[in-house]
Amino acid sequence: MSIDSSARIDPKAEIDSDVTIGPWTIVGPNVQIGSGTVIDSHVMIRANTKIGKNNRIFQFSSVGEDPADLKFKGEETWLEIGDNNVLREGSNLHRGTGFGGGLTRVGSDNLFMPYVHIAHDCTVGSNTIFANNVGISGHVEVDDWAILGGYAGVNQFLKIGAHAMVGGVTHIDHDVPAYTIVSGQPAVARAINTIGLQRRGFDKATIKQLRTAFKIIYLRGNSLQDAIKELRIMRESCDALQLLIDSLENSKKGIHR
Repeated sequence: MSIDSSARIDPKAEIDSDVTIGPWTIVGPNVQIGSGTVIDSHVMIRANTKIGKNNRIFQFSSVGEDPADLKFKGEETWLEIGDNNVLREGSNLHRGTGFGGGLTRVGSDNLFMPYVHIAHDCTVGSNTIFANNVGISGHVEVDDWAILGGYAGVNQFLKIGAHAMVGGVTHIDHDVPAYTIVSGQPAVARAINTIGLQRRGFDKATIKQLRTAFKIIYLRGNSLQDAIKELRIMRESCDALQLLIDSLENSKKGIHR
């Protein structure tokens, strides 16, 4: 364990033997930090936070802070972070609220670029990328492999589907279906995230089916219900469509059209 002499560690914190903590960092009560994690200087880890293995937290980040919600009255709530995440400088991740279930959860292998904000009660999957200054409001769900461009903002209680992409400086006020690119002011669904899917090894036939699905949802004048019926038929020959169907059927706030 390498802890700088200027760091302040609460006696109730549990820190693995090979964690590195830099100068002037503060680790509060009920914080657990897994092996191989490196925490740079001037980081605040407030309280009630579980951090997994091999994470890297850069300077001036604020992790496990009280939620910025007027309904929060000091109840016990938590933040959980998985393994192999990178939190660049100035990132801030808040704990949950009692109203929202008491937990903010982040998966593994995520990249949060400088000044990303993850609000209370959010759930972030794995392998996501949040570019500079992205902010997601309370109770937002971001599924695996999603990408959010710089300065994108997401309203509370919304869902960003798996493999979706949100363009930079885009305000999201409806759900974003799986695989879909949404960008602009106002935000509009543009296409399937073809390049992202190619990079992740999706084959040409699957991508072609997903592009056809996009046309069924957005370009042929179908109601959402009729589009889902067509997608269910297509699903018999394309397993990847199930993620898209689920994101459409489970949307409570409506999707970006």
